[in-house]
Amino acid sequence: MGVDDVPMDDKARRMRDLLSSFYSPDPSSPSKTPNASSRFATLDTINTTTFDVDQYMNLLVQKSNLEGLLQRHVDMAAEIKNLDTDLQMLVYENYNKFVSATDAIKRMKNNIVGMETNMEQLLEKIMSVQSRSDGVNTSLFEKREHIEKLHRTRNLLRKVQFIYDLPATLAKCIKSEAYADAVKYYIGAMPIFKIYGDSSFLDCKRASEEAIAIIIKALQGKVFSDSESIQARAEAVMLLKQLDFPVNNLKEQLFEKLEQFLVDLHLEYKEIRYASSGLGGIPVSASSSSHEASIREFAEAVRAYRVIFPDSEQQLFRLAKELATKHFEATKQHIKKQVSSTDLVAMLRVIWTDVLLMDEVLPEAGLRDFTFEAAHDAIKQYVACTFSYLLLDISDALVKVHDNQKGVIEEEYPLQSALETSKKALVQGSMGALLDSRLLLDENLEVLSSLTDLIIEWVQEGFQDFFRKLNDHFFMLSGKKYSANQDLTFGEGMQGDKVLPELVLLLAQLSVFIEQNAITRITEEISSFSGGGTRGYENSSAFIPTEICRIFRSAGEELLQHYISLKTQKILIVLKKRFTTPNWVKHKEPREVHMFVDLLLQELDTILNEVKQILPEGLQPKHRRTDSNGSTTSSRSNPLRDDRLVRSNTQKARSQLLESHLAKLFKQKMEIFIKVEHTQESVITTIIKLFLKSLQEFVRLQTFNRSGFQQIQLDIHFLKTTLKDTAEDEAAVDFLLDEVIVAAAERCLDPIPLEPAILDRLTQAKLAKNSDQNSPS
Repeated sequence: MGVDDVPMDDKARRMRDLLSSFYSPDPSSPSKTPNASSRFATLDTINTTTFDVDQYMNLLVQKSNLEGLLQRHVDMAAEIKNLDTDLQMLVYENYNKFVSATDAIKRMKNNIVGMETNMEQLLEKIMSVQSRSDGVNTSLFEKREHIEKLHRTRNLLRKVQFIYDLPATLAKCIKSEAYADAVKYYIGAMPIFKIYGDSSFLDCKRASEEAIAIIIKALQGKVFSDSESIQARAEAVMLLKQLDFPVNNLKEQLFEKLEQFLVDLHLEYKEIRYASSGLGGIPVSASSSSHEASIREFAEAVRAYRVIFPDSEQQLFRLAKELATKHFEATKQHIKKQVSSTDLVAMLRVIWTDVLLMDEVLPEAGLRDFTFEAAHDAIKQYVACTFSYLLLDISDALVKVHDNQKGVIEEEYPLQSALETSKKALVQGSMGALLDSRLLLDENLEVLSSLTDLIIEWVQEGFQDFFRKLNDHFFMLSGKKYSANQDLTFGEGMQGDKVLPELVLLLAQLSVFIEQNAITRITEEISSFSGGGTRGYENSSAFIPTEICRIFRSAGEELLQHYISLKTQKILIVLKKRFTTPNWVKHKEPREVHMFVDLLLQELDTILNEVKQILPEGLQPKHRRTDSNGSTTSSRSNPLRDDRLVRSNTQKARSQLLESHLAKLFKQKMEIFIKVEHTQESVITTIIKLFLKSLQEFVRLQTFNRSGFQQIQLDIHFLKTTLKDTAEDEAAVDFLLDEVIVAAAERCLDPIPLEPAILDRLTQAKLAKNSDQNSPS
């Protein structure tokens, strides 16, 4: 094994061991104690004091070959030579140190020679000086004692003179308002007054206390005086503390004054009137400048209080936040009373100015963050109130229908006027809400700039919620939905049999307008300034035009169908009264068209007048009888057969069954009816079809004699004459009229019809009578 295989740290350790063995030849303290057992012997044992040559050679021969032994011999010879050189250098270095130390000792010995003589001479001189100093002190001792005694007497006389002159001195200080000097003099005399104040200096003490009482009152006046500077008021409090005056009472009184000042300031804030004119929306009233001056005065008072009472910061923080809170409470009250965005900006500007003034005085109070949070709530309330008032404006326009019904408002076309007013209120109100929002976004005010994204989201959410509430309100007015917590109340005509059908028709057409026109325009305006907001349209909380359009499309169809149902039910009342009142088996011979036909036609005229005011005309031509491909005759072969004269009990049971299911007839969609369009002709035709189908069912529930049958025939013939220009689908109407006659013939005991000439004569007589009644007298 060669020397190069041994790590470097082993070489260093071996060198240290050699040096240690050189300087410490004691074998009892070796640097390393190897194991005595030969089985643990290694080549490293050569560096120990227990080194065994034979054992080492045996181990070396066992572990190394011939080349290794020769190399080990060379390495060991070089290592021995290096060790000898190191030891020689170490001896030389130590020898040089010993020589240097010897030279230093020799120089020190030469320098000390003669110093003992000089020290003895110095000691003699010191002793001489001390003896002469003792002599001087002895000679001057008596005079020094006398001088010190005279000095103490002089100081005592000065103190006595100061005490006697103290009342006059305090009076001069009061006159010159040098209260700090007066307090200093009085405090200096307090130890003497405590000892001799009740005996030798009683009069001086009383006079001084009277002067101090005057000074205390003057200092209190300074503390409460707003004309004094902050430093002067703080100095007055410090002087009162030195006089052991209860300053805590002053602290409470001053804080109550600040609170009262805030209350008065709040009342003054209520009197500020905001106007859109003026510089930057700032209030232009005369109280504006006084308000700003009051806030500055309040801020200075708070600053002084903080300097005077440094431990009152938390109270002042609460007071400053209370100022901001009262500001926003007043603002929210204005918002509830419907305030414009310009006025709202003016309010926020005043609030922000006040907050900045207070933030300079109390920067640690966190007024800015507090104001941002309060402004967040106020502006959110403003956006919500904007849409609430918009809903109220639309509802007020709809109230005109009720007022017209009660005769409060007399207009030639009340439904058309109410519809136009509602459209105008919806469009202008929506555009106004967007304009107000745009003004808030464009305003260069820090408290608004931080809420830009939120304002956009609130406007989108406001429109979404507004249209949902508007849809619910439409259904509430139509009687299809009732909300116990509804905010907008309109008295009568909202539910049950009090629902106004014309109002339902107006709501249906207004829903169509919202779906086809209003939503599109509002969406364009929102996109022009919002940029989609921070959440976008895909979120359910934002404004989703497609959902609103779907809601109002469905609402328009449902409300129109509800209007038709209400009108049909009103006609059914007339039909039911007509067919249940007389005894059709004993009916007299017909002489004229029955008056119930007039009632039906009057109701149809009312419906026609309503739909003409609101609904547009249809684009398709009327479906005449000649245009119909199907037969308009009855599906029955001969309605006048003789065997119809006798009815069996089975036919009576069938009539009872039809009567029990009559209510279900109007809830089920019949194949004869097509989808109702938002046109005049479609609505009128659908109502006519419904009441004719109902007329047919009422006829089927009765049993007629010949006269009763002929009366039905006459009434239907007159209806066919008057309805031919009213219905859009004339063929279907004629078919239903024929079905009524067929049903009457089936239920007649002697179904002999009137001659056509008689029918025409009675019909013309009725038409002439109606013409005379309608012509002006």
